[in-house]
Amino acid sequence: MAQLKHRIPVKLRHNWKLVTLCAAFLALCWGVLGSGMIRPYVTVSQTATAETVITNVTGTKELFDTSVAHEVKITFTDAAYEDMLNEYFKDGDKKYVEADLTIDGTRVPSVGIRLKGNSTLAGLTWKGQSKQRSMPGGGQRRGGMPEGFQPPEGFQPPEGFQPPEGFQPPEGFQPPEGFQPPEGGEPNGDQPRGGGFGASLKGEEPENLPWLISFDEFVEGRRYQGHNQVAVRPAAMGSTTMLNEALGIALVGASGEPTQRSIHSAFTVNGRTSTPRLIVEYLDEGYAENLGEGVLYKSLASGSFTYKGEDQTGYTNDFKQINKVGVQDLQPVIDLVKWVNEASDAEFTSGLGERLDVESFARYLVLQNLMVNFDDMAGPGRNYYLWYDLDTKKFKVITWDLNFAFNGNAKSGVNDTISMGGGRRLPQQGQQNQQGRQNQPSQSATPPRNGQPERPQGPEGGGMMRLGHPLKEKFLKNAAFKKIYQDQYRALYTELLGNGTASGLLDDLVTSYKLNENADTAKADTEAEKLRTFLTTRTQTLRSDKAISGG
Repeated sequence: MAQLKHRIPVKLRHNWKLVTLCAAFLALCWGVLGSGMIRPYVTVSQTATAETVITNVTGTKELFDTSVAHEVKITFTDAAYEDMLNEYFKDGDKKYVEADLTIDGTRVPSVGIRLKGNSTLAGLTWKGQSKQRSMPGGGQRRGGMPEGFQPPEGFQPPEGFQPPEGFQPPEGFQPPEGFQPPEGGEPNGDQPRGGGFGASLKGEEPENLPWLISFDEFVEGRRYQGHNQVAVRPAAMGSTTMLNEALGIALVGASGEPTQRSIHSAFTVNGRTSTPRLIVEYLDEGYAENLGEGVLYKSLASGSFTYKGEDQTGYTNDFKQINKVGVQDLQPVIDLVKWVNEASDAEFTSGLGERLDVESFARYLVLQNLMVNFDDMAGPGRNYYLWYDLDTKKFKVITWDLNFAFNGNAKSGVNDTISMGGGRRLPQQGQQNQQGRQNQPSQSATPPRNGQPERPQGPEGGGMMRLGHPLKEKFLKNAAFKKIYQDQYRALYTELLGNGTASGLLDDLVTSYKLNENADTAKADTEAEKLRTFLTTRTQTLRSDKAISGG
Protein backbone atom coordinates (compact mmCIF):
# COMPACT_ATOMS: atom_id res chain seq x y z
CA MET A 1 0.00 0.00 0.00
CA ALA A 2 2.85 2.41 0.81
CA GLN A 3 4.37 1.79 -2.59
CA LEU A 4 1.04 2.53 -4.24
CA LYS A 5 0.70 5.88 -2.42
CA HIS A 6 4.14 6.92 -3.64
CA ARG A 7 3.36 5.97 -7.26
CA ILE A 8 0.27 8.13 -7.64
CA PRO A 9 1.97 11.57 -7.34
CA VAL A 10 4.73 10.44 -9.70
CA LYS A 11 2.22 9.42 -12.40
CA LEU A 12 0.36 12.67 -11.92
CA ARG A 13 3.54 14.68 -12.41
CA HIS A 14 4.47 12.71 -15.51
CA ASN A 15 0.96 13.10 -17.04
CA TRP A 16 0.04 16.61 -15.85
CA LYS A 17 -0.93 17.74 -19.35
CA LEU A 18 -3.45 14.87 -19.75
CA VAL A 19 -4.94 15.53 -16.31
CA THR A 20 -5.29 19.25 -17.07
CA LEU A 21 -7.00 18.47 -20.40
CA CYS A 22 -9.50 16.11 -18.73
CA ALA A 23 -10.30 18.71 -16.07
CA ALA A 24 -10.89 21.36 -18.72
CA PHE A 25 -13.22 19.01 -20.64
CA LEU A 26 -15.29 18.24 -17.52
CA ALA A 27 -15.55 21.95 -16.74
CA LEU A 28 -16.80 22.58 -20.28
CA CYS A 29 -19.43 19.84 -19.94
CA TRP A 30 -20.61 21.35 -16.66
CA GLY A 31 -20.91 24.78 -18.24
CA VAL A 32 -22.82 23.56 -21.29
CA LEU A 33 -24.98 20.81 -19.78
CA GLY A 34 -25.36 22.09 -16.26
CA SER A 35 -25.83 19.71 -13.35
CA GLY A 36 -28.16 17.33 -15.17
CA MET A 37 -27.34 13.61 -15.22
CA ILE A 38 -25.72 12.35 -18.44
CA ARG A 39 -27.22 9.04 -19.61
CA PRO A 40 -25.87 6.80 -22.39
CA TYR A 41 -28.01 6.56 -25.53
CA VAL A 42 -28.27 3.11 -27.13
CA THR A 43 -29.25 3.06 -30.78
CA VAL A 44 -29.68 -0.71 -31.20
CA SER A 45 -33.39 -1.52 -31.04
CA GLN A 46 -34.08 -4.89 -29.42
CA THR A 47 -36.10 -6.52 -26.70
CA ALA A 48 -34.93 -5.79 -23.17
CA THR A 49 -32.04 -7.95 -22.01
CA ALA A 50 -31.12 -8.79 -18.44
CA GLU A 51 -28.91 -5.66 -18.39
CA THR A 52 -31.66 -3.29 -19.63
CA VAL A 53 -34.69 -4.50 -17.68
CA ILE A 54 -36.15 -1.43 -15.99
CA THR A 55 -39.25 -2.91 -14.36
CA ASN A 56 -40.16 -6.48 -13.52
CA VAL A 57 -43.78 -6.61 -12.38
CA THR A 58 -44.06 -9.31 -9.72
CA GLY A 59 -47.85 -9.66 -9.52
CA THR A 60 -49.87 -11.31 -6.77
CA LYS A 61 -49.73 -14.92 -8.00
CA GLU A 62 -47.14 -16.98 -9.79
CA LEU A 63 -48.38 -16.77 -13.39
CA PHE A 64 -48.00 -20.49 -14.10
CA ASP A 65 -49.15 -21.83 -10.73
CA THR A 66 -51.63 -24.59 -11.63
CA SER A 67 -53.00 -24.90 -8.10
CA VAL A 68 -54.93 -21.61 -8.15
CA ALA A 69 -57.48 -19.87 -10.37
CA HIS A 70 -56.26 -17.14 -12.70
CA GLU A 71 -57.84 -14.13 -14.36
CA VAL A 72 -56.60 -12.08 -17.32
CA LYS A 73 -58.47 -8.95 -18.41
CA ILE A 74 -57.70 -6.86 -21.50
CA THR A 75 -59.13 -3.44 -22.34
CA PHE A 76 -58.53 -1.41 -25.51
CA THR A 77 -60.45 1.17 -27.51
CA ASP A 78 -62.86 0.12 -30.23
CA ALA A 79 -61.16 2.48 -32.67
CA ALA A 80 -57.73 0.91 -32.12
CA TYR A 81 -59.20 -2.58 -32.47
CA GLU A 82 -60.97 -1.74 -35.73
CA ASP A 83 -57.81 -0.18 -37.11
CA MET A 84 -55.88 -3.33 -36.24
CA LEU A 85 -58.39 -5.59 -38.01
CA ASN A 86 -58.52 -3.29 -41.04
CA GLU A 87 -54.75 -3.52 -41.36
CA TYR A 88 -54.86 -7.31 -41.09
CA PHE A 89 -57.57 -7.75 -43.71
CA LYS A 90 -55.90 -5.23 -46.00
CA ASP A 91 -52.37 -6.66 -46.18
CA GLY A 92 -51.97 -9.25 -43.42
CA ASP A 93 -50.07 -6.98 -41.03
CA LYS A 94 -50.46 -7.90 -37.36
CA LYS A 95 -50.40 -4.51 -35.74
CA TYR A 96 -49.99 -4.03 -31.99
CA VAL A 97 -52.81 -2.32 -30.12
CA GLU A 98 -52.03 -0.47 -26.91
CA ALA A 99 -54.14 -1.92 -24.11
CA ASP A 100 -54.52 -2.08 -20.35
CA LEU A 101 -53.97 -5.49 -18.82
CA THR A 102 -54.91 -6.88 -15.42
CA ILE A 103 -53.43 -10.22 -14.36
CA ASP A 104 -54.71 -11.77 -11.15
CA GLY A 105 -55.62 -8.31 -9.85
CA THR A 106 -52.35 -6.60 -10.85
CA ARG A 107 -52.84 -3.80 -13.38
CA VAL A 108 -50.22 -3.49 -16.13
CA PRO A 109 -50.99 -0.44 -18.28
CA SER A 110 -49.95 0.15 -21.88
CA VAL A 111 -49.15 -3.38 -22.96
CA GLY A 112 -49.07 -4.34 -26.64
CA ILE A 113 -51.52 -6.93 -27.93
CA ARG A 114 -51.73 -8.29 -31.47
CA LEU A 115 -53.14 -11.22 -33.42
CA LYS A 116 -51.04 -14.39 -33.27
CA GLY A 117 -50.88 -17.23 -35.73
CA ASN A 118 -51.07 -18.12 -39.42
CA SER A 119 -53.23 -21.14 -40.23
CA THR A 120 -54.99 -20.39 -36.93
CA LEU A 121 -56.34 -17.14 -38.38
CA ALA A 122 -57.36 -18.64 -41.70
CA GLY A 123 -61.06 -18.72 -40.81
CA LEU A 124 -61.20 -15.21 -39.35
CA THR A 125 -64.16 -13.09 -40.44
CA TRP A 126 -65.19 -9.59 -39.42
CA LYS A 127 -68.15 -7.47 -40.50
CA GLY A 128 -68.69 -9.77 -43.44
CA GLN A 129 -65.04 -9.65 -44.49
CA SER A 130 -63.07 -12.77 -45.28
CA LYS A 131 -60.44 -13.40 -47.83
CA GLN A 132 -58.41 -16.16 -49.40
CA ARG A 133 -54.88 -16.02 -48.02
CA SER A 134 -51.66 -17.85 -48.81
CA MET A 135 -51.08 -20.95 -46.72
CA PRO A 136 -47.69 -21.07 -44.98
CA GLY A 137 -45.58 -23.34 -47.10
CA GLY A 138 -47.60 -22.85 -50.27
CA GLY A 139 -51.13 -23.24 -51.52
CA GLN A 140 -54.19 -21.12 -50.93
CA ARG A 141 -56.73 -21.38 -48.16
CA ARG A 142 -60.27 -20.26 -47.58
CA GLY A 143 -61.98 -20.92 -44.29
CA GLY A 144 -58.73 -22.32 -43.00
CA MET A 145 -58.21 -25.24 -45.44
CA PRO A 146 -55.25 -25.23 -47.87
CA GLU A 147 -55.68 -26.46 -51.40
CA GLY A 148 -55.09 -30.19 -51.52
CA PHE A 149 -55.34 -30.57 -47.74
CA GLN A 150 -55.99 -34.07 -46.40
CA PRO A 151 -56.46 -34.50 -42.64
CA PRO A 152 -54.58 -37.27 -40.82
CA GLU A 153 -55.89 -40.78 -41.30
CA GLY A 154 -58.38 -41.60 -38.59
CA PHE A 155 -58.94 -37.96 -37.71
CA GLN A 156 -62.28 -37.34 -36.00
CA PRO A 157 -63.60 -33.79 -36.49
CA PRO A 158 -65.45 -32.08 -33.66
CA GLU A 159 -69.22 -32.03 -33.59
CA GLY A 160 -70.55 -29.44 -35.99
CA PHE A 161 -67.33 -29.20 -38.01
CA GLN A 162 -67.89 -27.65 -41.46
CA PRO A 163 -65.35 -28.40 -44.25
CA PRO A 164 -64.68 -25.81 -46.96
CA GLU A 165 -65.48 -26.13 -50.62
CA GLY A 166 -63.45 -28.77 -52.40
CA PHE A 167 -62.56 -30.71 -49.27
CA GLN A 168 -62.05 -34.44 -49.90
CA PRO A 169 -61.75 -36.67 -46.83
CA PRO A 170 -59.11 -39.41 -46.81
CA GLU A 171 -59.95 -43.06 -47.18
CA GLY A 172 -61.47 -44.43 -43.99
CA PHE A 173 -62.57 -41.01 -42.72
CA GLN A 174 -65.61 -41.25 -40.46
CA PRO A 175 -67.54 -38.03 -39.80
CA PRO A 176 -69.32 -37.65 -36.48
CA GLU A 177 -72.97 -38.59 -36.15
CA GLY A 178 -75.22 -35.87 -37.57
CA PHE A 179 -72.44 -34.30 -39.63
CA GLN A 180 -73.84 -32.21 -42.50
CA PRO A 181 -71.38 -30.57 -44.92
CA PRO A 182 -72.58 -27.11 -45.98
CA GLU A 183 -73.33 -26.05 -49.52
CA GLY A 184 -70.25 -24.33 -50.86
CA GLY A 185 -68.44 -24.92 -47.62
CA GLU A 186 -68.18 -21.27 -46.67
CA PRO A 187 -67.66 -20.38 -43.01
CA ASN A 188 -70.89 -19.70 -41.13
CA GLY A 189 -72.07 -18.99 -37.64
CA ASP A 190 -72.77 -22.66 -36.89
CA GLN A 191 -69.12 -23.61 -36.99
CA PRO A 192 -67.26 -24.27 -33.77
CA ARG A 193 -65.27 -21.40 -32.42
CA GLY A 194 -61.55 -21.65 -32.27
CA GLY A 195 -58.55 -21.66 -34.52
CA GLY A 196 -57.34 -24.29 -36.88
CA PHE A 197 -58.22 -25.64 -40.28
CA GLY A 198 -61.83 -25.05 -41.18
CA ALA A 199 -62.76 -23.41 -37.89
CA SER A 200 -64.40 -20.01 -37.66
CA LEU A 201 -63.06 -17.05 -35.71
CA LYS A 202 -65.04 -13.81 -35.52
CA GLY A 203 -63.59 -10.36 -35.08
CA GLU A 204 -66.78 -9.54 -33.21
CA GLU A 205 -65.68 -12.04 -30.52
CA PRO A 206 -62.18 -10.88 -29.49
CA GLU A 207 -62.20 -13.13 -26.42
CA ASN A 208 -61.91 -16.14 -28.77
CA LEU A 209 -59.05 -14.86 -30.92
CA PRO A 210 -55.41 -15.93 -30.62
CA TRP A 211 -53.33 -13.14 -29.06
CA LEU A 212 -49.76 -12.25 -28.30
CA ILE A 213 -49.34 -9.95 -25.30
CA SER A 214 -46.13 -7.90 -25.15
CA PHE A 215 -45.20 -6.22 -21.87
CA ASP A 216 -42.46 -4.07 -23.37
CA GLU A 217 -43.95 -3.03 -26.72
CA PHE A 218 -44.91 0.41 -25.42
CA VAL A 219 -42.95 0.51 -22.15
CA GLU A 220 -39.28 -0.20 -22.77
CA GLY A 221 -37.56 -2.63 -20.46
CA ARG A 222 -40.67 -3.93 -18.70
CA ARG A 223 -41.34 -7.57 -17.95
CA TYR A 224 -43.96 -9.49 -16.05
CA GLN A 225 -42.36 -12.08 -13.77
CA GLY A 226 -39.42 -12.16 -16.18
CA HIS A 227 -41.53 -12.52 -19.34
CA ASN A 228 -41.41 -10.16 -22.31
CA GLN A 229 -44.44 -11.81 -23.88
CA VAL A 230 -47.10 -14.47 -23.31
CA ALA A 231 -49.42 -16.12 -25.84
CA VAL A 232 -53.16 -16.58 -25.48
CA ARG A 233 -53.82 -19.74 -27.41
CA PRO A 234 -56.95 -20.45 -29.47
CA ALA A 235 -59.23 -23.42 -29.27
CA ALA A 236 -58.23 -25.74 -32.13
CA MET A 237 -60.36 -28.15 -34.14
CA GLY A 238 -63.40 -27.29 -32.04
CA SER A 239 -61.78 -27.94 -28.65
CA THR A 240 -62.94 -25.39 -26.11
CA THR A 241 -60.69 -26.53 -23.25
CA MET A 242 -57.36 -26.74 -25.12
CA LEU A 243 -56.49 -29.69 -22.91
CA ASN A 244 -54.74 -31.40 -25.81
CA GLU A 245 -52.19 -28.58 -26.19
CA ALA A 246 -51.71 -28.28 -22.43
CA LEU A 247 -51.08 -32.03 -22.24
CA GLY A 248 -48.61 -31.87 -25.10
CA ILE A 249 -46.66 -29.08 -23.40
CA ALA A 250 -46.62 -31.03 -20.14
CA LEU A 251 -45.44 -34.23 -21.85
CA VAL A 252 -42.51 -32.46 -23.50
CA GLY A 253 -41.49 -31.12 -20.09
CA ALA A 254 -41.81 -34.58 -18.52
CA SER A 255 -39.42 -35.91 -21.16
CA GLY A 256 -36.69 -33.54 -19.99
CA GLU A 257 -36.70 -31.54 -23.23
CA PRO A 258 -37.14 -27.73 -23.27
CA THR A 259 -40.82 -26.83 -23.16
CA GLN A 260 -43.07 -23.93 -22.25
CA ARG A 261 -45.18 -23.49 -19.16
CA SER A 262 -48.92 -23.05 -19.57
CA ILE A 263 -51.95 -22.28 -17.44
CA HIS A 264 -55.69 -22.08 -17.94
CA SER A 265 -57.10 -18.68 -17.04
CA ALA A 266 -60.40 -16.86 -17.26
CA PHE A 267 -59.91 -14.40 -20.13
CA THR A 268 -61.95 -11.24 -20.61
CA VAL A 269 -61.78 -8.60 -23.38
CA ASN A 270 -63.44 -5.21 -22.94
CA GLY A 271 -65.79 -6.49 -20.26
CA ARG A 272 -67.32 -9.22 -22.43
CA THR A 273 -68.17 -12.61 -20.96
CA SER A 274 -65.03 -14.36 -19.77
CA THR A 275 -64.01 -17.74 -21.07
CA PRO A 276 -61.12 -19.99 -19.94
CA ARG A 277 -58.18 -19.78 -22.31
CA LEU A 278 -54.73 -21.36 -22.32
CA ILE A 279 -51.96 -18.87 -21.50
CA VAL A 280 -48.60 -20.13 -22.77
CA GLU A 281 -45.08 -18.99 -22.00
CA TYR A 282 -43.63 -17.41 -25.13
CA LEU A 283 -40.11 -18.15 -26.34
CA ASP A 284 -38.87 -14.62 -25.89
CA GLU A 285 -35.61 -13.09 -24.72
CA GLY A 286 -36.31 -13.89 -21.09
CA TYR A 287 -36.91 -17.52 -22.04
CA ALA A 288 -33.60 -17.60 -23.93
CA GLU A 289 -31.74 -16.27 -20.88
CA ASN A 290 -33.02 -19.20 -18.83
CA LEU A 291 -31.74 -21.68 -21.43
CA GLY A 292 -28.15 -20.54 -20.93
CA GLU A 293 -25.49 -18.84 -23.01
CA GLY A 294 -26.71 -19.09 -26.56
CA VAL A 295 -28.90 -17.72 -29.32
CA LEU A 296 -32.55 -18.55 -29.94
CA TYR A 297 -34.01 -18.54 -33.47
CA LYS A 298 -37.66 -18.92 -34.46
CA SER A 299 -38.60 -20.76 -37.63
CA LEU A 300 -41.15 -18.73 -39.59
CA ALA A 301 -44.21 -20.22 -41.23
CA SER A 302 -43.36 -18.35 -44.43
CA GLY A 303 -39.92 -19.90 -44.67
CA SER A 304 -38.02 -22.99 -45.65
CA PHE A 305 -34.82 -24.80 -44.69
CA THR A 306 -33.08 -23.99 -47.98
CA TYR A 307 -29.62 -22.55 -48.53
CA LYS A 308 -29.88 -19.16 -50.26
CA GLY A 309 -26.31 -17.93 -50.11
CA GLU A 310 -24.38 -16.03 -47.45
CA ASP A 311 -26.40 -12.81 -47.53
CA GLN A 312 -28.31 -12.88 -44.26
CA THR A 313 -31.06 -10.64 -45.60
CA GLY A 314 -32.09 -13.55 -47.81
CA TYR A 315 -33.33 -15.44 -44.74
CA THR A 316 -35.68 -12.82 -43.27
CA ASN A 317 -38.70 -14.93 -44.20
CA ASP A 318 -37.14 -18.11 -42.85
CA PHE A 319 -35.86 -17.36 -39.34
CA LYS A 320 -36.16 -14.64 -36.73
CA GLN A 321 -33.41 -14.09 -34.15
CA ILE A 322 -34.90 -13.71 -30.68
CA ASN A 323 -32.01 -12.66 -28.42
CA LYS A 324 -28.52 -11.17 -28.62
CA VAL A 325 -29.56 -9.01 -31.55
CA GLY A 326 -26.64 -6.83 -32.57
CA VAL A 327 -24.21 -9.16 -30.80
CA GLN A 328 -24.82 -12.44 -32.66
CA ASP A 329 -26.40 -13.05 -36.05
CA LEU A 330 -27.93 -15.71 -38.34
CA GLN A 331 -24.63 -17.13 -39.55
CA PRO A 332 -24.76 -20.32 -37.41
CA VAL A 333 -28.20 -21.12 -38.84
CA ILE A 334 -27.05 -20.43 -42.41
CA ASP A 335 -24.07 -22.73 -41.90
CA LEU A 336 -26.36 -25.49 -40.59
CA VAL A 337 -28.86 -25.11 -43.43
CA LYS A 338 -26.11 -25.24 -46.06
CA TRP A 339 -24.41 -28.24 -44.50
CA VAL A 340 -27.61 -30.30 -44.02
CA ASN A 341 -28.73 -29.71 -47.60
CA GLU A 342 -25.35 -30.37 -49.21
CA ALA A 343 -23.78 -33.08 -47.03
CA SER A 344 -23.43 -36.56 -48.52
CA ASP A 345 -24.81 -39.49 -46.53
CA ALA A 346 -21.35 -40.29 -45.19
CA GLU A 347 -20.71 -36.65 -44.26
CA PHE A 348 -24.10 -36.43 -42.59
CA THR A 349 -23.39 -39.52 -40.48
CA SER A 350 -19.96 -38.39 -39.36
CA GLY A 351 -20.60 -34.66 -38.99
CA LEU A 352 -24.11 -34.20 -37.59
CA GLY A 353 -23.03 -34.80 -34.00
CA GLU A 354 -20.64 -31.86 -34.24
CA ARG A 355 -23.48 -29.53 -35.16
CA LEU A 356 -26.59 -30.89 -33.44
CA ASP A 357 -27.49 -32.46 -30.09
CA VAL A 358 -28.39 -35.76 -31.75
CA GLU A 359 -30.07 -37.46 -28.76
CA SER A 360 -32.15 -34.38 -28.02
CA PHE A 361 -33.25 -34.21 -31.65
CA ALA A 362 -34.21 -37.89 -31.57
CA ARG A 363 -36.37 -37.19 -28.51
CA TYR A 364 -37.95 -34.23 -30.29
CA LEU A 365 -38.97 -36.49 -33.19
CA VAL A 366 -40.20 -39.20 -30.84
CA LEU A 367 -42.39 -36.75 -28.95
CA GLN A 368 -44.02 -35.48 -32.15
CA ASN A 369 -44.81 -39.07 -33.11
CA LEU A 370 -46.09 -40.02 -29.64
CA MET A 371 -48.48 -37.07 -29.70
CA VAL A 372 -49.31 -37.55 -33.41
CA ASN A 373 -48.52 -33.88 -33.96
CA PHE A 374 -48.58 -33.35 -37.72
CA ASP A 375 -47.83 -29.62 -37.52
CA ASP A 376 -44.25 -29.91 -36.27
CA MET A 377 -41.04 -28.68 -37.92
CA ALA A 378 -42.06 -30.51 -41.11
CA GLY A 379 -45.68 -29.32 -41.07
CA PRO A 380 -47.27 -26.35 -42.79
CA GLY A 381 -46.65 -24.03 -39.84
CA ARG A 382 -42.91 -24.82 -39.59
CA ASN A 383 -43.42 -24.84 -35.83
CA TYR A 384 -40.08 -25.07 -34.05
CA TYR A 385 -37.25 -23.03 -32.59
CA LEU A 386 -33.50 -23.54 -32.88
CA TRP A 387 -31.29 -23.02 -29.83
CA TYR A 388 -27.59 -22.51 -30.57
CA ASP A 389 -25.35 -23.15 -27.57
CA LEU A 390 -22.38 -20.79 -27.75
CA ASP A 391 -20.25 -23.08 -25.59
CA THR A 392 -20.79 -26.40 -27.36
CA LYS A 393 -21.46 -24.83 -30.81
CA LYS A 394 -24.38 -27.25 -31.21
CA PHE A 395 -28.03 -26.73 -32.05
CA LYS A 396 -31.08 -28.10 -30.28
CA VAL A 397 -34.60 -28.19 -31.75
CA ILE A 398 -37.33 -26.91 -29.43
CA THR A 399 -41.01 -27.82 -29.71
CA TRP A 400 -43.53 -25.04 -30.29
CA ASP A 401 -47.29 -24.90 -30.99
CA LEU A 402 -49.03 -28.14 -30.05
CA ASN A 403 -52.65 -27.19 -30.64
CA PHE A 404 -52.98 -30.03 -33.16
CA ALA A 405 -51.45 -32.69 -30.89
CA PHE A 406 -53.50 -35.84 -30.18
CA ASN A 407 -55.79 -35.19 -33.19
CA GLY A 408 -54.37 -37.70 -35.64
CA ASN A 409 -54.38 -41.47 -35.97
CA ALA A 410 -53.70 -43.00 -32.53
CA LYS A 411 -52.86 -46.29 -34.23
CA SER A 412 -49.89 -44.97 -36.22
CA GLY A 413 -46.65 -46.82 -35.58
CA VAL A 414 -43.23 -45.85 -34.30
CA ASN A 415 -41.77 -45.45 -37.77
CA ASP A 416 -44.80 -43.88 -39.43
CA THR A 417 -44.29 -40.39 -40.81
CA ILE A 418 -46.74 -38.24 -38.89
CA SER A 419 -47.82 -35.56 -41.32
CA MET A 420 -50.92 -34.11 -42.90
CA GLY A 421 -52.45 -37.01 -44.76
CA GLY A 422 -52.11 -39.46 -41.88
CA GLY A 423 -48.52 -40.48 -42.48
CA ARG A 424 -48.78 -40.15 -46.24
CA ARG A 425 -47.36 -37.20 -48.12
CA LEU A 426 -49.69 -35.05 -50.15
CA PRO A 427 -49.64 -36.07 -53.82
CA GLN A 428 -46.65 -34.67 -55.65
CA GLN A 429 -46.83 -32.99 -59.02
CA GLY A 430 -48.08 -35.29 -61.73
CA GLN A 431 -49.27 -37.99 -59.29
CA GLN A 432 -52.85 -39.17 -58.93
CA ASN A 433 -54.64 -38.25 -55.73
CA GLN A 434 -57.18 -40.44 -53.99
CA GLN A 435 -59.99 -39.29 -56.23
CA GLY A 436 -57.94 -40.05 -59.32
CA ARG A 437 -57.56 -36.43 -60.40
CA GLN A 438 -54.26 -35.34 -61.87
CA ASN A 439 -52.46 -32.65 -59.91
CA GLN A 440 -51.31 -29.70 -61.97
CA PRO A 441 -47.68 -28.66 -61.66
CA SER A 442 -47.13 -25.51 -59.65
CA GLN A 443 -46.18 -22.51 -61.74
CA SER A 444 -43.40 -21.82 -59.29
CA ALA A 445 -41.83 -25.24 -59.52
CA THR A 446 -38.10 -25.01 -60.15
CA PRO A 447 -35.76 -27.34 -62.04
CA PRO A 448 -34.15 -30.21 -60.12
CA ARG A 449 -31.12 -29.28 -58.04
CA ASN A 450 -28.30 -31.78 -57.60
CA GLY A 451 -30.53 -34.44 -59.02
CA GLN A 452 -33.20 -33.96 -56.34
CA PRO A 453 -36.67 -32.64 -57.24
CA GLU A 454 -37.67 -29.41 -55.55
CA ARG A 455 -40.77 -29.29 -53.39
CA PRO A 456 -43.54 -26.97 -54.60
CA GLN A 457 -42.73 -23.39 -53.75
CA GLY A 458 -44.12 -21.16 -51.05
CA PRO A 459 -46.88 -18.61 -50.81
CA GLU A 460 -45.50 -16.40 -53.56
CA GLY A 461 -45.94 -19.03 -56.21
CA GLY A 462 -49.03 -20.73 -54.84
CA GLY A 463 -49.31 -24.40 -55.68
CA MET A 464 -49.59 -27.20 -53.15
CA MET A 465 -48.69 -26.88 -49.53
CA ARG A 466 -45.11 -27.93 -48.80
CA LEU A 467 -44.44 -30.59 -46.23
CA GLY A 468 -41.26 -32.14 -44.92
CA HIS A 469 -37.95 -30.91 -43.56
CA PRO A 470 -34.50 -31.89 -44.86
CA LEU A 471 -33.02 -32.35 -41.38
CA LYS A 472 -35.85 -34.58 -40.20
CA GLU A 473 -35.93 -36.61 -43.39
CA LYS A 474 -32.19 -37.22 -43.62
CA PHE A 475 -32.03 -38.08 -39.91
CA LEU A 476 -34.75 -40.75 -40.09
CA LYS A 477 -33.36 -42.25 -43.32
CA ASN A 478 -29.92 -42.68 -41.77
CA ALA A 479 -29.47 -46.14 -40.23
CA ALA A 480 -27.26 -44.94 -37.37
CA PHE A 481 -29.57 -42.11 -36.35
CA LYS A 482 -32.70 -44.21 -36.88
CA LYS A 483 -31.38 -46.58 -34.21
CA ILE A 484 -30.91 -43.67 -31.79
CA TYR A 485 -34.47 -42.60 -32.58
CA GLN A 486 -35.86 -46.06 -31.85
CA ASP A 487 -33.85 -46.35 -28.62
CA GLN A 488 -35.24 -43.01 -27.47
CA TYR A 489 -38.71 -44.10 -28.50
CA ARG A 490 -38.58 -47.16 -26.27
CA ALA A 491 -37.37 -45.06 -23.35
CA LEU A 492 -39.94 -42.29 -23.74
CA TYR A 493 -42.77 -44.75 -24.38
CA THR A 494 -42.04 -46.39 -21.04
CA GLU A 495 -41.51 -43.09 -19.25
CA LEU A 496 -44.55 -41.24 -20.58
CA LEU A 497 -47.16 -43.77 -21.69
CA GLY A 498 -46.32 -47.18 -20.31
CA ASN A 499 -46.25 -46.07 -16.66
CA GLY A 500 -49.30 -43.79 -16.80
CA THR A 501 -47.46 -40.45 -16.61
CA ALA A 502 -49.54 -38.94 -19.43
CA SER A 503 -52.83 -39.92 -17.79
CA GLY A 504 -51.72 -38.42 -14.49
CA LEU A 505 -50.75 -35.16 -16.18
CA LEU A 506 -54.15 -35.03 -17.88
CA ASP A 507 -55.96 -35.44 -14.56
CA ASP A 508 -53.99 -32.53 -13.09
CA LEU A 509 -54.78 -30.32 -16.10
CA VAL A 510 -58.51 -31.00 -15.86
CA THR A 511 -58.46 -30.06 -12.18
CA SER A 512 -56.58 -26.85 -12.95
CA TYR A 513 -58.94 -25.90 -15.78
CA LYS A 514 -62.01 -26.28 -13.58
CA LEU A 515 -60.68 -23.78 -11.03
CA ASN A 516 -61.35 -20.86 -13.36
CA GLU A 517 -64.41 -18.67 -13.77
CA ASN A 518 -66.96 -19.87 -16.35
CA ALA A 519 -65.12 -23.14 -16.86
CA ASP A 520 -67.26 -25.60 -18.83
CA THR A 521 -66.79 -28.59 -16.54
CA ALA A 522 -68.98 -30.91 -18.61
CA LYS A 523 -67.04 -30.09 -21.77
CA ALA A 524 -63.75 -30.56 -19.93
CA ASP A 525 -64.84 -34.03 -18.82
CA THR A 526 -65.94 -34.93 -22.35
CA GLU A 527 -62.73 -33.76 -23.99
CA ALA A 528 -60.60 -35.35 -21.25
CA GLU A 529 -62.34 -38.67 -21.84
CA LYS A 530 -61.53 -38.47 -25.55
CA LEU A 531 -57.90 -37.81 -24.69
CA ARG A 532 -57.83 -40.76 -22.27
CA THR A 533 -59.21 -42.99 -25.03
CA PHE A 534 -56.54 -41.66 -27.38
CA LEU A 535 -53.80 -42.35 -24.82
CA THR A 536 -55.10 -45.87 -24.20
CA THR A 537 -55.21 -46.65 -27.91
CA ARG A 538 -51.79 -45.11 -28.45
CA THR A 539 -50.29 -47.10 -25.58
CA GLN A 540 -51.74 -50.39 -26.79
CA THR A 541 -50.70 -49.76 -30.40
CA LEU A 542 -47.11 -48.92 -29.53
CA ARG A 543 -46.82 -51.77 -27.03
CA SER A 544 -47.41 -54.19 -29.91
CA ASP A 545 -45.12 -52.32 -32.31
CA LYS A 546 -42.01 -54.36 -33.12
CA ALA A 547 -39.81 -51.31 -32.68
CA ILE A 548 -40.98 -51.16 -29.04
CA SER A 549 -41.42 -54.85 -28.24
CA GLY A 550 -38.29 -55.91 -30.07
CA GLY A 551 -40.25 -58.63 -31.84
